[in-house]
Amino acid sequence: MGSCVSVPAIENRRTPFHGIDSNGSSSSASVHPSPRTEDEILQSPNLKRFCFNELKKATGNFRQRSMVGEGGFGSVFKGWIDPHSLAATKPGSGIAIAVKRHNQDGFQGHNEWLAEINYLGQLHHPNLVKLIGYCLENEDQLLAYEFMSKGSLDNHLFGRGSGSQPLSWKLRMKIALDAAKGLAYLHGKIVIHRDFKSSNILLGANYDAKISDFGLAKDGPVGNQSHVSTRCMGTYGYAAPEYMATGHLTPKSDVYSFGAVLLEILCGRRALDATKTGREQNLVEWAKPNISNRRIMRIMDNRIEGECGVKKAITAAKLAFKCLSDDPKHRPSMYQVVTDLEQLQEF
Repeated sequence: MGSCVSVPAIENRRTPFHGIDSNGSSSSASVHPSPRTEDEILQSPNLKRFCFNELKKATGNFRQRSMVGEGGFGSVFKGWIDPHSLAATKPGSGIAIAVKRHNQDGFQGHNEWLAEINYLGQLHHPNLVKLIGYCLENEDQLLAYEFMSKGSLDNHLFGRGSGSQPLSWKLRMKIALDAAKGLAYLHGKIVIHRDFKSSNILLGANYDAKISDFGLAKDGPVGNQSHVSTRCMGTYGYAAPEYMATGHLTPKSDVYSFGAVLLEILCGRRALDATKTGREQNLVEWAKPNISNRRIMRIMDNRIEGECGVKKAITAAKLAFKCLSDDPKHRPSMYQVVTDLEQLQEF
C-alpha cells in the first residue's frame, strides 16, 4: 500500500508465517474486526474525507489508462486534484495523487485499510508517504496519497516497470539514508512498521525515498514490556528470524528488515529469489562469506562497478550484516544506522 503504490507493493499478498496468535500484549491503533463504519476511524484534521464520486472524477472514472498498479489488495489509479480545495481537476492540472481502491475481501483487508489511515493520519515525516484522504462509502474503501513519480525502489533495483533505470551508488546511499530516517522516526514514536521491504520504499521526482504501506504497523512495546506478541505477518526474506519463530515483535525486527533491504541495494539481488539455485536463493547466506577485503566486490551490483571504492563497499556491507544479526541485541538502533550512513556519505 502506499503512494504511487507501485505494483510490487500490492502484488505480494501478506500471510501469517506460522499462525501465531496474539497473547494480549500491545495492539495497533485500530486493527480489530468491527462493523464497517466511519466510527472506527481516528479522525485527523489533516485528512480529507472524499466522496466516492470525487475520487471517481479525479481518476477519470477509474479508467484503465489511469491504473498504475494492481494486485491482491486492489488497484491503484493516478488522479488529479486542486492543491488548495482538493477538488477533482482535469488530468494534468493541479497535483497528481495515487488513489488506491481496495478489493472487498473481508476483515483483513479492512483492518489494514484502517491501520493505514490511523497511522498515516497521525505520523508526519519527510520520509513517510503522505496520506491525503480516504473514502468509506457503502462497500467502497479508497485511500488517496501523494503521487510518487519514480515508483518503488524494487522497480529500480530489479528492473520491473517501464522507465526504471539502474541507480547510481550515490542515489542508492541517499535512498538508504532516507529510509533509515523514516524508520528511526517511527521507532521514536514507538511504532513498528512490520513489513519494511524494497517494494514499500517509494521514490519521488528527486529520488527522495518515503516509506509506505502501514497496514501491518503496530504500536511498539511500552513501559516494562520487552516486546509485543502478535500473529506473525510480513514477507519472507525480510522478517526477522526471532519474530518468525515466536511472534515476539520489537523495533529490532524492523532493523533486520532494513539490513535485508540494504543488502539488496548493494547487491542488486532480491532477498529471496526462487529463480536461483541452492544457497544463492537466500541473499544473506550467499553474501555473508564475501564481506571482507576485496571479495566484497564479487557480490556488489555490477551496474555500479567503479562508482565506489572497496572501503565504502565493505563499510556498507558490514552495516547491513550488523542489522542482520541473528541476536536482536546485537543489531544497532535505527538512530545508529542513520549516523553510520551519514558518515559513509561524508567520506
